[in-house]
Amino acid sequence: MTQSQHRKPVLLGFLLNDRGGQILLALLAAAAVLVPLSNQLLPESSFFHVPTYMISLLGKYLAFALLALSVDLIWGYCGILSLGHGAFFALGGYAMGMYLMRQIGDRGVYGNPLLPDFMVFLNWKELPWYWYGFDFFPFAMLMVLVVPGILAGVFGWFAFRSRVTGVYLSIITQAMTYALLLAFFRNDMGFGGNNGLTDFKDILGFDIQADGTRIVLFIATCTALALGYIISRYIVSSRLGRVLLAVRDGESRTRFLGYRVEYYKLFVFVVSAMLAGAAGALYVPQVGIINPSEFAPAVSIEIVIWVAVGGRGSLYGAVLGAFIVNYAKTYFTGALPEAWLYMLGLLFIVVTIFMPKGVVGTVPAFKDFKKKDGTPLFGKPTQAAE
Repeated sequence: MTQSQHRKPVLLGFLLNDRGGQILLALLAAAAVLVPLSNQLLPESSFFHVPTYMISLLGKYLAFALLALSVDLIWGYCGILSLGHGAFFALGGYAMGMYLMRQIGDRGVYGNPLLPDFMVFLNWKELPWYWYGFDFFPFAMLMVLVVPGILAGVFGWFAFRSRVTGVYLSIITQAMTYALLLAFFRNDMGFGGNNGLTDFKDILGFDIQADGTRIVLFIATCTALALGYIISRYIVSSRLGRVLLAVRDGESRTRFLGYRVEYYKLFVFVVSAMLAGAAGALYVPQVGIINPSEFAPAVSIEIVIWVAVGGRGSLYGAVLGAFIVNYAKTYFTGALPEAWLYMLGLLFIVVTIFMPKGVVGTVPAFKDFKKKDGTPLFGKPTQAAE
């Protein structure tokens, strides 16, 4: 048998050496099975019972984890620090919200079968053209990906071809999301103004408040996060991923070698935006509202904090960071409602100073700490040290 016959392609072979990714995917699979079973089969008095509100909360965390993953894909592997990814998240959320609003029909406050309540209140006479098609679920899901992708493509085309990098790129991404924030606050835009879109009833004909629907949304979010991770890991493990790393570490040198750097950056930026849009679409039906506050620059900055806390350049670290920060946010908003923003800032400062590589980058580094005599600070000394 020849050597080439031994080298058979392995499905998802790029995950074989990704221990962190394997653990993440296993945890997602376990959560998708065990959490719904705990909610449906165990009595409420059981310690292991997961209430429905907790399923929605976990689903929100998972959507945020997918959003953090999208940022880590471009920041951790291509050096693009985007402070405007909240815009792509919000656009995906609005696309889902428009579909959900169209499902209300004549069950709204004003009973208009065609126009959402806010349009009736504002004396709109007909449905705007850009709302057409959103009563069909496949079209809405396509727009969840296409709209953020088009915005990222147009923005990235001009920015990357102009060789805008570093802090200047971060500033204009923040300006982009702030401009969208101001636009969506306007009532004449047709997206609900500052109130946004809410009071959803059904999704695919099922009551959006029902326990079963909440469980399905949770499983869908677990699945989307797993698929998002697999796609991202495939990209960074391929030859394309090696070029992205080269761009991150030395863009000028990579360009000098003959690579069209702007095309590589544009591709990964568009993919990242589409992942963020998918996260927004999964977020909206689980929280029940989407409004312009999701465009706020502070939201995009917070996403970067998630990635930094977990550890950028690992993908699974971004997922971990999203869970850590958002759980802390949930806890502190209840325990210290007036000081939780300070706690969030303190967390970021501590991570920046003492854990610059994030949680997943710092924990393995403990093994490298040594005493003055050269022996490891943690674990058994090596034969040479003895």
